[in-house]
Amino acid sequence: MGFRLPGISTTKHGGETKNMSKGYLSVYVGESQKKRFVVPISYLKSHSFQNLLIQAEVEFGFNHPMGGLTIPCTEEAFIEVTKSSNSS
Repeated sequence: MGFRLPGISTTKHGGETKNMSKGYLSVYVGESQKKRFVVPISYLKSHSFQNLLIQAEVEFGFNHPMGGLTIPCTEEAFIEVTKSSNSS
């Protein structure tokens, strides 16, 4: 189960088929309990989002524990970054 931002679909996960629109990616966010978010790939251009990706690279390298991209920050911090990415 993941958190859906407005207008964003979810993906196939855990053997369960869900819709995923082209141009989106899913990431796992949280410190102890991970929550799945689906975000537009346009966020990859955002400086703030790129900083989160650098943190993920430093902490996990290419071995992400959830099997997908895992970002090591609080959900609240991630939501703030996505808000600023959305307005860019």
